[in-house]
Amino acid sequence: MKTLKRDVNMNKLPIRIVQFGEGNFLRAFVDFAFHQLNEKTDFNGGIAVVQPIEQGMVDVLNEQDGLYTLFLRGIENEKTIDQRHLITNIVKGINPYKDFQSFLKLAQEDQLEFVISNTTEAGIEYIKGEQLAAAPPKSFPAKLTRLLWERFNYFKGDSKKGLKIIPCELINFNADKLKEYVLNYSNDWDLGPKFISWIKLYNSFHNTLVDRIVPGYPSNEIDFYNSKIDYKDNLIVVAEAFFLWVIEDNKLLKNRLQFDKTECDVKFVESIQPYRTRKVRILNGIHTSLVPVSYLHGNRTVTESLSDEFIADFVNNLVFDEIISTLKMDREELILFTKQVIDRFKNPFIIHQLSTIALNSISKFKVRVLPSLLSYSNKYNKLPYNLCFSLAALLRFYKGDWKGDILPIKDNSEVISFFDEQWKLDNTFSSVKVILSNAELWGEDLSQIENLVNMITNFIDSFDSIGIMETYKIQLDK
Repeated sequence: MKTLKRDVNMNKLPIRIVQFGEGNFLRAFVDFAFHQLNEKTDFNGGIAVVQPIEQGMVDVLNEQDGLYTLFLRGIENEKTIDQRHLITNIVKGINPYKDFQSFLKLAQEDQLEFVISNTTEAGIEYIKGEQLAAAPPKSFPAKLTRLLWERFNYFKGDSKKGLKIIPCELINFNADKLKEYVLNYSNDWDLGPKFISWIKLYNSFHNTLVDRIVPGYPSNEIDFYNSKIDYKDNLIVVAEAFFLWVIEDNKLLKNRLQFDKTECDVKFVESIQPYRTRKVRILNGIHTSLVPVSYLHGNRTVTESLSDEFIADFVNNLVFDEIISTLKMDREELILFTKQVIDRFKNPFIIHQLSTIALNSISKFKVRVLPSLLSYSNKYNKLPYNLCFSLAALLRFYKGDWKGDILPIKDNSEVISFFDEQWKLDNTFSSVKVILSNAELWGEDLSQIENLVNMITNFIDSFDSIGIMETYKIQLDK
């Protein structure tokens, strides 16, 4: 079978986009969208991918000349969608941990216009003490600041060389937060008022919302997908057909990015907040809530989970009884959206591994689920049963083992070490109390919420004693 390599006849695209992140989502969402833009308009833009953490897939990407196959499969309006796209717009991949100078050189690209990122919810962080001389700095915002500083100096503060920065991380006001941290580093590093003014006046930061289910590499069905192509592709990615990208914009982007001429649903709006709240609380909230519960119950995929009567009941109770009741939107519209989400989760063509969704589950729970739990508690003056059940399963999941099996915990080393230490304490109550009191994890001391520590402790002890499903049914009947 031939190697996937760039054809000599393929256009050499100028680098217009620097992308922080090489994971499945960006390749199935952003890169696909810009690929469509190249095909349907005169955008003619190439992407340089930057590996944001030390361990990544840039080497594999470069081995294939930035090429990979995207399969879009799903059912929309009762019609089956089954598409295959060879994505061709990634020009190069750079690992700044191995080649920092190539990373800095991206700042010199004359036609560079955009910065895109998805470094997960944990990626947009401000780390006190980051150094300008680091090669590279640790955090994504510090890397971005370093890149912008290089561009400012190389082009001598040219007002026309500012960039449009479009982060796709699922945190609220993602671009506002990223800009804040860039300015923090600019001050920390004494980069001067001229650079700070250049950042504020000539670079734009756009809050976004992204929505497409991307299970990623189809390892369990790879023979099927390999049979559809006549070349070796180690970066096959599978996604649903549904696509929604909501971007805050004052017509700066809309006039440049003519997505209306593509198949991609990109909305340029004054505020993403209504879209974001609905999507993060419901779609992402369901995803993050069901993972630890369903995994400990024995399921391994989203489709399998929603075919399980217990998990399906849990999800319905969670969203219709608790999450929706905390949202200040039209209830009928929320119910319709929720039914669409659940139908998308049942997509028979998408095998979405729970272990994949489990990446950085603690920070995801804080952003996607905890606001619903806290809102419900404040509104009704009682704890939401299903949301608390999910929190208990999450804490138990982070113990690392279950019935003799090692659980697929994927998180930063500090979080994993913290949970390892707390689960060494003498009893469940002590462990739960310390974990919930960690304001750095949750944004506040959750142990102060009346009866929460006791409720979570009782859940976890019961999980270990009689099982997940049995605990749910017995406690619910009380």
